Amino acid sequence: MIPDADIAALRAFNRTYTRKLGLLNPRLDDSPFSLTEARVLYELAHRTDPSAAEITRVLDLDPAQLSRTLKRFATRGLVETSDHPDGGRSRPIRLTTAGREAFAALEHKTRGAIGALLETLPDGKRASLLGAARTISQVFDADATSAVVLRDLKPGDLGWIIHRQAVLYAEEYGWNQDYEVLVARILADFAQAFDPAREAAWIAEIDGRVVGSIFLVRGDAPDVGKLRLLYVEPETRGSGVGAMLVRACIARAREVGYARLNLWTNSVLSAARRIYEREGFVLIEESPHHSFGQDLIGQTWSLDLATR
Repeated sequence: MIPDADIAALRAFNRTYTRKLGLLNPRLDDSPFSLTEARVLYELAHRTDPSAAEITRVLDLDPAQLSRTLKRFATRGLVETSDHPDGGRSRPIRLTTAGREAFAALEHKTRGAIGALLETLPDGKRASLLGAARTISQVFDADATSAVVLRDLKPGDLGWIIHRQAVLYAEEYGWNQDYEVLVARILADFAQAFDPAREAAWIAEIDGRVVGSIFLVRGDAPDVGKLRLLYVEPETRGSGVGAMLVRACIARAREVGYARLNLWTNSVLSAARRIYEREGFVLIEESPHHSFGQDLIGQTWSLDLATR
């Protein structure tokens, strides 16, 4: 069951959003159109001769409500329809010249209103708002296909990774600050003794937002590398980000000449272990230990790069 606090948080956002954007006003942005009418106009302007059935499906509108809206548009000379063998809701609908002019005027007003709202915000708050808006769109848009980009480290990344890993593992597994200290120590050692010929790091981003990372570091023997600190943000797990990071690490390890790639993890991290298994890693050792405030089973996995 969803906690009451989470439900209240989303409802509070909805109240703020609708008030700030004036969505409860009878007419949107001082135009002749309601919010529903504006959305129908937008779809008509951005689709090629859609049918009423298509608009109903895209906007999840009641068919009778859409029918009344289209009748008002037709009365005002904003839309026209063409014949279709199936008739009715299958007939193509298009904006007339008057309809296109009405949409252009509405678009100008809306862009101006949103621009004016954004101008009231300091740069930092504006960036936070736009980042959150993109995230919300991605969460609710099942067809969103924003590409995952892997990039090198840049200033601020190491601190971010320490923070996110500490927070996520505390929330998901109850690990204490000992884990945060471990991650900080690993990354400090990596940065201070970085060998570009034998080591590497990747940050996964979607629309400029960090969603994961992984590190390749030198192992205990010259021909052995280590995969370390794989993490993926919860909302992007299952989308292939983790596998992409692991494959990048494997490819680089092979490129620099490592014969074997090892990693240490814990049995509780089942999603990560499934990725390792799919990529060919083999469990070679495991033993119980008490770390990070929990009783855990540590595991060492290894990938023979010479045979793949």
